[in-house]
Amino acid sequence: MTGRFDRLSLNNITATLNGFTAEDKAVGVAVSAVLAGAVGLAVFNPLTGDAVAETPAQAAAAVAEQGTVSSNESAERSAADYLEAGYKVPPRAVKASEVLDLAEEQVGISEGRDSQTKFHEWYVSTPHAKATAQRDGGFSVDAYNGAQWCDMFVSWLGAQTGVKNMGWDAYTVQHASWFEDTGRWGKKAKPGSVVFFDWDKGSSISAIDHVGIVVKDNGDGTVSTIEGNTNNAVQKKVRDKSLIVGYGYPDYAA
Repeated sequence: MTGRFDRLSLNNITATLNGFTAEDKAVGVAVSAVLAGAVGLAVFNPLTGDAVAETPAQAAAAVAEQGTVSSNESAERSAADYLEAGYKVPPRAVKASEVLDLAEEQVGISEGRDSQTKFHEWYVSTPHAKATAQRDGGFSVDAYNGAQWCDMFVSWLGAQTGVKNMGWDAYTVQHASWFEDTGRWGKKAKPGSVVFFDWDKGSSISAIDHVGIVVKDNGDGTVSTIEGNTNNAVQKKVRDKSLIVGYGYPDYAA
């Protein structure tokens, strides 16, 4: 999911969510790069800590999940705080292979009634969903139900494994921007890296359409991936590098 939710109108959000048909359902409501950067970040940006979370769980979601917690801050947060924030386990040292194994286990999971998946259910249940909904226009978190979910899938992988600096989002442009802003963005495919696509073969983060997880660089101009929201399911894909805008690098253990 690019999760390009319209920041200006909840009515537009609802109407658009009801009309998605493209393969991978990569795009929510298309908005300009200016709105994505200027309006979204100006309203509220939990990914960079521009607002104060209201509860310990929101603090964990807005700060800890993004890997910006110091050792002292980490000690002040209990395991219960992280669980309330949406983690299955608190942030910890995780190898890329663990995330890829979990992604592999999800292959074949498809949408149920109303295009819903367990990835929607998890994301909507987290305090972070409220934060991103507020950031992206102030709509209800219910708008995420049945919406494009490729980035919810990637975020779920991070929350289930506790990998540091995977980032959580439902809007791929914001997610990629966060990787870039925190110095975790690049052009090299690595196992476990978060890969962002533009179906028009562009190079701009603002044009990103879709996201997945890199399994490996095939050495022939393609990468093998696992992606959510691909033909309404979690699927393995082989993608041409010409479609790739860039990669986000979580902090994996050696």
